[in-house]
Amino acid sequence: MSSPDPAPFWPHSEHWSVKIPGNTPHYRMPVLEETGYAIMKTLDISHIPSSEWENLKYMDWKSGGDTNFAPLASCDGTIECKGFWENGKPDKDALFTSNAELAPRLMEYIRSIPANFGRVRIIKLEPQNQEQALRSVHRDDNNRLNPEEDGWVVRMWIELTDNPDSYMLLYDSDGDNLPLRESEAHVPMPKGAHFVVDSQRLWHVGVHNGDKPRYAVIISCESSPALDAWIKSKM
Repeated sequence: MSSPDPAPFWPHSEHWSVKIPGNTPHYRMPVLEETGYAIMKTLDISHIPSSEWENLKYMDWKSGGDTNFAPLASCDGTIECKGFWENGKPDKDALFTSNAELAPRLMEYIRSIPANFGRVRIIKLEPQNQEQALRSVHRDDNNRLNPEEDGWVVRMWIELTDNPDSYMLLYDSDGDNLPLRESEAHVPMPKGAHFVVDSQRLWHVGVHNGDKPRYAVIISCESSPALDAWIKSKM
């Protein structure tokens, strides 16, 4: 007699994300207050050649599944994926890397965002369904060493490849910093999808229902009234 299928993965109190702080005095943007995320208008990126993400230097760095990352901005301007706190600074005041020089059209848009940048990276994610992706669901540690009088660091995504059947899987956190099943939300990821997530508040992971890698830009940026207004103008 065969053994029953194991129960699907679900984070518990020992998950590393639970220890990441959720309630702090940092400035939060009103646009993210209700749901923790905001979906902006789809960008027309047809003028940006795929070479601007395919021909970069990638690191074998695992986060949210089978991933590789090409840093466009890092703590010190080197091709590095480690947390800024390892160099004694918060995830902002980044320096652009040599990869940024290979993506001029993409960087033109990124530089137009009115924000203090932290890590800016291209993610290359291999296909994974929701059950597989859930094993990597997590909250980000965006605000370690970030002074409490400053803005809360959030994450912005721009989808570079067309994956209309894929989505960002999101869960809000309960009082114990565990994901709320009933809060499940899906943000579709077609080409040009553009959204912001309070990824230290929301559990998140990319569900990629495709047969080729998904590429997207992930931008750490500091919350501010100017960024809040800019996001609202793009919705």
